[in-house]
Amino acid sequence: MGWVLALALLAAVLLWALAAGQFSIAPQQLWQSLLARAMGTASPLSASAETVLWNIRLPRIAAGLAVGATLAAAGAAYQGMFRNPLVSPDILGVSAGAGLGAVLGIFLGWSMAAVQALAFGGGLAAVAVVVAISASVRRHDPVLVLVLAGIALGALLGAGIALVKTLADPNTQLPSITFWLMGGLSAVTLPELGATAPVMLCALLPLMLLRWRINLLGLPDEEALALGVPVARLRLLLVACATLGTAAAVSLAGIVGWVGLVVPHVARLLVGPNFVRLLPASALLGAGFVVAADTLARSAARIELPLGILTALVGAPFFLYLLSRTGRND
Repeated sequence: MGWVLALALLAAVLLWALAAGQFSIAPQQLWQSLLARAMGTASPLSASAETVLWNIRLPRIAAGLAVGATLAAAGAAYQGMFRNPLVSPDILGVSAGAGLGAVLGIFLGWSMAAVQALAFGGGLAAVAVVVAISASVRRHDPVLVLVLAGIALGALLGAGIALVKTLADPNTQLPSITFWLMGGLSAVTLPELGATAPVMLCALLPLMLLRWRINLLGLPDEEALALGVPVARLRLLLVACATLGTAAAVSLAGIVGWVGLVVPHVARLLVGPNFVRLLPASALLGAGFVVAADTLARSAARIELPLGILTALVGAPFFLYLLSRTGRND
C-alpha cells in the first residue's frame, strides 16, 4: 500500500509540475504535446509554450527528480548507518564545503560551470577532511568522532562563507552568492544536468545494492561483525556514496536543506523501517517532494521563491515535532 501511495503521489506531482507555471498547460494539451513529440507530428501548443515545456520545464523537473531522490536516499542511509533519526546528509560538512566552494567561485567571477565544479570539489574535500580526522582519533567511538568533526568543520566552513560574503561586492556578487546559498533549479540546463546526473546515479546505485546491509549496521558493531559484516569498510563505502551524491546534488541546485532529514521519516511511516523497502521509497518521495517544492516556488508568486526557503518551511516544523516526540519517548 505504501508503494502504491508513493508512486501515485509522484505521478500526480509530475503532472502538476508539467502543467503549472506562467504558461499554464491543460492536461489534455500536455498529453497531446507529448504524443506529438513522440510521433513527430505538429504540437497543439504555441511555439513559446512548446519551448517552455521542452527546453525549460522538463530539464528543471528532471533535475528536481535527481536532486530529491539523491538527497533523500543519502539521508536514509546516513540515519541507518549512524543509528540516529536526526542525522541528515550535510552532517559531515558536505553542504558547507560545497557552499564555500561555490561562494569562492562566484567571488572570483568564474563561470557557472566552474562554480559548480568548485562546489562539488568543496563538498568532497570537506568530507575527506572529516574522515581523516576520524581515522586519526582512535581513543573514542569512530562514529561519534565522525559526527562531531563534521559539525565542527561545518561551523568553520560556515565562517568562511560569511567572510567571503562580507568581502563580496554588495551590488553584483553578494546577490548571486545569497541566491545560490538559498538553493534553486531556475538556472539548470540540460548540459549541466547531463554532467551531474551520472554522478548522482553512480552514488545511488551502490546504496540501492547494499541497502539490505544497512539493516545490519543498526545492530551494535560487535553483533554485526559476528554476522560477517565488515562494519568499518561498509560504513566508509556508504559514507563515500552518500557524500558523492549529496555533493553532486548541491553543486547543481545549491543548498536545499531538510530533504534528507524529513523524507526518510515519511517513507518509514509508509513502508516501515526495513531498508530494503525504505531506501527506494525515500528516493521516490524525495524526488516528488523537491519537484513539488520547485513547482510551488515558480508558480506561487509573481517572482520565483528560493527552493531552500520552501523546503525549510516544511522541514523545520517537522524537525521540532520529531524532537519533541523523541523527548517524550525517552
